[in-house]
Amino acid sequence: MRGVRATADGGAERGTAPPEDGLAAPLRQAAVGDLAAFERVYRELSGPVFGVVRRVLLDVAQAEEVTQEVFLEVWRQCARFDAERGSVRSWVLVIAHRRAVDRVRSEEAAAARVSAASRLEPERTPADGVSEQVEHRLEREKVRRCLRRLTELQRDAVRLTYYTGYTQREAADLLDVPLTTVKGRLRDGLIRLRDCLGVSV
Repeated sequence: MRGVRATADGGAERGTAPPEDGLAAPLRQAAVGDLAAFERVYRELSGPVFGVVRRVLLDVAQAEEVTQEVFLEVWRQCARFDAERGSVRSWVLVIAHRRAVDRVRSEEAAAARVSAASRLEPERTPADGVSEQVEHRLEREKVRRCLRRLTELQRDAVRLTYYTGYTQREAADLLDVPLTTVKGRLRDGLIRLRDCLGVSV
């Protein structure tokens, strides 16, 4: 009955508003640096964001990376959210879809470059191709293991600049840190990767 009275005296809109509308206030708080408020937005939307990204990208690891990028962008751009143009959920999911499509295009462009380069190489036997695929797969797994040994800050800097193609300055903007900080994290991260992979210089 308390809920009925609240509806009668004008509380209906608050009581029946879609759950995502409740994220507008936390997002505004996040815009002024409230990390706890941003964590609430993340908890509410990380699942839907991953779902959108996963439908575009077939690879789970890439979908996880893009999901992280989405929330980095949301954190960076949350002050620009305009409630009059839609809900927080819709705004974030649009960002997620755009990021996922951008990743697909980037992967397609990279594949095209590899294909073009391969046409310049001498023909190889099928056995050569199979052994090379196995070698590349093992190498990727080794790289992933080494990436997991980096600190989260170092890993973010390396992924943004070497895996998603951002410049160091763009990575600094996304991470909301000075350019010198990104350069330092990259230097330290690459040194640790080199040592882990056993690369000699």
